[in-house]
Amino acid sequence: MESLYPTPPNKIDNISVDKTISQDVKTIESPKFTDSLFKNPFFSAGLGLAGLGMVANIGRRSLILFNAYFRRRYMTSLTLNNEDLAYPWVLNYINKKSTTKTRNLTVNSVVNQSESGKTSTEFYFLPGHGIHYFKHNRRWIQVDRQREKQVISSNNRRTPLETVTLTTIGTDAMFWRNFLADATKEALSNVETGLVVYNAVGPDWRKFGPARRKRPLDSVILENNLSQKIHDDLEEFIKSGNWYSDRGIPYRRGYLLYGPPGSGKSSYISALAGHFGYSISPPNSIILLEDIDAAFQTREDPVQNHRAYDGMTRVTFSGLLNAIDGVACAEERILFMTTNHLDRLDPALIRPGRVDVKEYFGYCTPKMIEQLFDRFYGEMALTEDRTKFVEIVSKFSGDVSPAQIQGLLLMYKDKPKEAINYLEKILENKSGLS
Repeated sequence: MESLYPTPPNKIDNISVDKTISQDVKTIESPKFTDSLFKNPFFSAGLGLAGLGMVANIGRRSLILFNAYFRRRYMTSLTLNNEDLAYPWVLNYINKKSTTKTRNLTVNSVVNQSESGKTSTEFYFLPGHGIHYFKHNRRWIQVDRQREKQVISSNNRRTPLETVTLTTIGTDAMFWRNFLADATKEALSNVETGLVVYNAVGPDWRKFGPARRKRPLDSVILENNLSQKIHDDLEEFIKSGNWYSDRGIPYRRGYLLYGPPGSGKSSYISALAGHFGYSISPPNSIILLEDIDAAFQTREDPVQNHRAYDGMTRVTFSGLLNAIDGVACAEERILFMTTNHLDRLDPALIRPGRVDVKEYFGYCTPKMIEQLFDRFYGEMALTEDRTKFVEIVSKFSGDVSPAQIQGLLLMYKDKPKEAINYLEKILENKSGLS
């Protein structure tokens, strides 16, 4: 008997239908989307490049931070600009002292004109703009020279501001002090004109002619170690300013060089002044009184005290003594006096305190003659020529001064054999050296 109501849906059929739908969904989701992306060569390459870029960026930033930290903790820098007086000195020093010469250079040209009107041009090459490296005192230094947009006024001209930054490993500021001192010394050695001599005109000191070329100390030939002895004594005095001050002793020193004419007294003093960087008067100078015995009348000399000599002396004896060590005498004063006649000097003038060192400059010894010969001819002269020259000079009657030998050698500057022949000739004629 059939039921009047419809048959309810079979649950089992529903379940089977649901399973079918579920399988259809799974069929749609089964291919993995991410796998397909990674299998795409363009996507993989792009992702790899992005990763490398990220790593490189992190590395670059880390390197910048490390570099900044390292510079801040372990490096020092020195910056100069072209408004500073030392700017060209430093650039020139860098170019001269670089073990590897830079090929990027700039040039400064200077035109010099002498008093006679003669002109000459000098060229100074300096490191160009950019980065350079050089070594100083076993340290590498980076040089960064840059031109800024800012404009400055220099020598009535408007020029771009330039800077140079020097960087080295190390935190000691004394390194840069020493570097600047070396650069300054190098620069000033090129502008020093030589020995400056002053002359007393009334109450003032005035330059006596142009600066003289400095004479090497070893160009004055003296007996044994006399030159070194005076040099060492003066060097010790120059270094002892505090020692004198602490003990209340006037910081002054006097030297008396005596001996026959032409023995090199004045020449040695000029060479000594140039060697120590002193002028010959006024401050930071050597005071030179040449032929001091002829400068005034002595108290014991009846001839010079005669009325006929009144008004002829250039200085009074008491005035000279006051100038040497009077109340108004300056400190750090180095006095040199020369005389050909030591016995004519008043004992009050050469007492200790006024004259601390007395040295005799005598006639030529065989060793001095040999040194003079070598000084003129050097490697040009043969050993037998030198020996023969010394023997001939020693045969002359009377003493021979260095000035006499120098005058002879100047006649034959490059001809040692002709100088010897000339000596033999005047020896045969029994005439002395002029």
